[in-house]
Amino acid sequence: APLGLLLVIILGAAVAERSGLLAALIRASLVRAPNRLMTPIVAIIGMVSHHASDAAYIVFIPLAAVAYAAVGRHPLVGLAAAFGAVSGGFAGNIAPGQLDVLLFGFTQEAARIVDPNWTMNPLGNWWFILAIVVIFTPAIWYITDRIIEPRLGRWTGTMDEESRKELERSELSDDERKGLRRAGLAALAVVGLFAALMLLPGYHPLVNEDATGPARFQPFYAALIAFFFLLFLLTGIAFGSATGTVKNSSEVVQMMQEGVKTIAPYLVFVFFAAHFVAMFNWSRLGPILAINGAEALQALALPAALLLVSVLLLSSFLDLFIGSASAKWSALAPVVVPMFMLLGISPEMTTAAYRMGDSYTNIMTPLMSYFPLVLAFARRWEPGYGVGSLLALMLPYALTFMALGIAMTVGWVMLDLPLGPGAQVYYEAPARL
Repeated sequence: APLGLLLVIILGAAVAERSGLLAALIRASLVRAPNRLMTPIVAIIGMVSHHASDAAYIVFIPLAAVAYAAVGRHPLVGLAAAFGAVSGGFAGNIAPGQLDVLLFGFTQEAARIVDPNWTMNPLGNWWFILAIVVIFTPAIWYITDRIIEPRLGRWTGTMDEESRKELERSELSDDERKGLRRAGLAALAVVGLFAALMLLPGYHPLVNEDATGPARFQPFYAALIAFFFLLFLLTGIAFGSATGTVKNSSEVVQMMQEGVKTIAPYLVFVFFAAHFVAMFNWSRLGPILAINGAEALQALALPAALLLVSVLLLSSFLDLFIGSASAKWSALAPVVVPMFMLLGISPEMTTAAYRMGDSYTNIMTPLMSYFPLVLAFARRWEPGYGVGSLLALMLPYALTFMALGIAMTVGWVMLDLPLGPGAQVYYEAPARL
């Protein structure tokens, strides 16, 4: 079921991406950015650009370098800020997306080892990932402007003809501006439709009137997949109809087919990951490990915050060698999620701690799949730039993000803040399996 939900979102996102909407949004928000506010704008766009998939790396990072060069600042400063936001701030975003559905899919199967009725909420980490954007943005701003830029010194180079042309291509055409206006209207229509289904007096099918508390909105949580699908699909069609990238319905179907093709390797991985999780259930190894581990940790009387920091650090260590967030979580979730549920920690909080640890080490390892591409972008401006130089450039971001991530996780638990609509830090463990 989680895989089917993920495919639904990907079908819509494929139309938004291949119509050029997401790339146009990135270009529109960056090219005209004022010099003083360029770094925080780059930070926010970088963390939001995960919805754009490959465009976050292929379009945004080199464009940030060109934009900095255009205003006389060192292009590697822009590259570092963009790379730090996109990859180091991988856990942050303004709105949930396909990554949330992907990770919570594994969380759901693991949580059902303890509670067969536990159902994932795609918004289960919304407030947490939004807080990452709020906290990481000023950190990126300070590191970039106060540490990285003085270290690199004044840029004495000039933009070559290719860079000037790239900057010119980044300017939006009249058709693209028209497309963005249409996409904005389409987005308002989708939001208005779902708001009406929740708020219209006498008719609100997305609200369970018989329930109380967060359970009242369970129909709305279940409908979020349809919301994201319609949002991406209709805005992509609206933009494409104005720019000419979408001329008929067959092209929309083709874009969806191409989107499914891109996740073919993931589908192969999920086949084996699903068998791994299923064998944990069939063999009862999951409950055995969870119960024994929970009893051992309970005997140590460790606070919940420290337990979650251990998950965070384990995630960050594994991220140095395994780049895929879903691959690591598929192996960890069947053990740590039920174990922590028995200790009274919710699956949403465990997932949030994992996501935080999976982020900041992305910019510290050459094994990250996009690291060679970013290195190639850097060598465009500094031909002799090497792996060690790029790692040294990104180290201040990684260390700062690690400290902030640990502090944020501990603070979230100590203050018992909600992780998202209907998602709390603590979980009421059953008396027995």
